[in-house]
Amino acid sequence: MINGGGRGVGGRGGVCEDERMAYDATTQPDVSGLTVGIIGGTGDQGRGLAYRFARAGQTVLIGSRSADRAARAAAEIAALPGVPAGTAVSGADNAEVARRSDAVIIAVPWDGHAATVAALAEPLAGKIVIDCVNPLGFDKQGPYALPVAEGSAVQQAAGLLPASRVCAAFNHVSAPLLADPEVDRIDLDVLICTEDRELVGVVAALAARIPGMRGIYAGRLRNAHQIEAFTANLIAINKRYKAHAGIRVTDL
Repeated sequence: MINGGGRGVGGRGGVCEDERMAYDATTQPDVSGLTVGIIGGTGDQGRGLAYRFARAGQTVLIGSRSADRAARAAAEIAALPGVPAGTAVSGADNAEVARRSDAVIIAVPWDGHAATVAALAEPLAGKIVIDCVNPLGFDKQGPYALPVAEGSAVQQAAGLLPASRVCAAFNHVSAPLLADPEVDRIDLDVLICTEDRELVGVVAALAARIPGMRGIYAGRLRNAHQIEAFTANLIAINKRYKAHAGIRVTDL
């Protein structure tokens, strides 16, 4: 857990009690009518997120370089336990998913991130783009954060998508937990980094569609590097303790 209390965290002398803004899910917008697209929706992370949103009754589009592969994945997800009958889950190529979605999650491997995002700049114009990619390398000592010229994966995405509303979120969600039909709740906080303060509420509301999750504002895009990099620590924790660790922010 990350402790949000204490004078040092609060800045100059901390935050007075009457100035505090407690987390309140009731103030979040209604996002149940949004179509959520997953670019990289056939990979473990993208598929898991698609399943959780489908379980919540959200309209979900699975994106892939292969429309046929995306359609197969969509049909499999729609048939999984917990997905309400009639929930719209379909698949198409990445460009089509970008055009038809209101909010798009980028969940592609890091080595294909820049090329994939750049190719979708036109259909993603004006759209909410949620980047959950973690630039990590792996060697005999385990996972480690890779340097990114732009600072982070989401900053790279923002530079390539000047006409989109970009944020980082869902970086620390365990793919095995997302995919497990027997897991009803995933108790963790989704850290949101963005320049668009209005976007925080929308993304937090999407996170809250998954029981147990909260969306928490965690700073501007320049603060996303350490969030992406911290995934390496979580992988090490999971390996050591045979767990599916996440983040929960205290004092909110």
